[in-house]
Amino acid sequence: MLQRLESVVERYERLTHLLCEPNVMNDPAKLREYSKEQSDIEETVQAYREYKSVSEQLQDAKAMLEDKLDDEMREMVKMEISDLESRKEELEERIRILLLPKDPNDDKNVIIEVRGAAGGDEAALFAADLYRMYTRYAEKHRFKVEVLEANYTDIGGYKEIIFSVNGKGAYSRLKFESGAHRVQRIPSTESGGRIHTSTATVAVLPEAEEVEVEVNENDIRVDLFCSSGAGGQSVNTTKSAVRLTHVPTGIVVTCQDEKSQHKNKDKAMRVLRARLLDKYQQEAAAEYADVRKSAVGTGDRSERIRTYNFPQSRVTDHRIGLTLHKLDQVLNGEMDEIIDALILNEQSELMRNAEGA
Repeated sequence: MLQRLESVVERYERLTHLLCEPNVMNDPAKLREYSKEQSDIEETVQAYREYKSVSEQLQDAKAMLEDKLDDEMREMVKMEISDLESRKEELEERIRILLLPKDPNDDKNVIIEVRGAAGGDEAALFAADLYRMYTRYAEKHRFKVEVLEANYTDIGGYKEIIFSVNGKGAYSRLKFESGAHRVQRIPSTESGGRIHTSTATVAVLPEAEEVEVEVNENDIRVDLFCSSGAGGQSVNTTKSAVRLTHVPTGIVVTCQDEKSQHKNKDKAMRVLRARLLDKYQQEAAAEYADVRKSAVGTGDRSERIRTYNFPQSRVTDHRIGLTLHKLDQVLNGEMDEIIDALILNEQSELMRNAEGA
């Protein structure tokens, strides 16, 4: 591990020199590439430098015990050694985590698709609850949310809502949300007081940059039509709504949220690129399924990942067996306890895989 860390430090110092070279400073692409690489390893370098400093202090403190010290000074040195040994262990654990394989998508913005599934109107209302939960969570983390497409129901729910969440590390925090979410509650339309079970599906896609997914304009069929509201009625007479069909894959994206045809097409292209990137990455992952197994589940969107039980104010994440009796807080965006547990579980699994390799 120490040998690997030394090579990381060497690379960091090399990048520092490269970023000062005129040919790099005048090349925006290289400048961006090297800056990002240096930023990605900076935390590891800082942790390792502190680890070396603590190790040296610990060695010096142990050497002091060999000297003739009075009882009070010897006790102080022993306390310092104990503190330094604890700090060294903390840094070793932190460094091991920092050296784990990093998901290349972790720093990306995300596009989230929430759809009402089983349960009709109640499922659509639950989809609206999930959308609100994610927007509140984004606000707490200073992420920016932008609605890309929304298909409303007459009673205030969503058959489907697609939105982006922009901010450094958005994907690393939200990637575990992909899957089927189940709600158990008494619907407002239920006169008999019976508890109903409904579901909504969530797909979290890393937003693709243009350089990552090259889309040939000749492969896209563009259809224009009048946008519609709840119930399907036309809400304007201009053809501002856009439907993009990627002919080679059959992926279809519709966007009608904006009044401008140009803006709708731009938003639809963002969703299309994200779906294409997701498709290509899933195909690659399928070929190397053994490379990245995780105890938090397969990520399949049909997999039930979480239950929200209103009568018991309970949220259960089935992948890690975590149950919290704070439903109101979670639906208000206080999701960090769940997400932190999922991240820790993924890290533990990666460490086990690394040790068994």
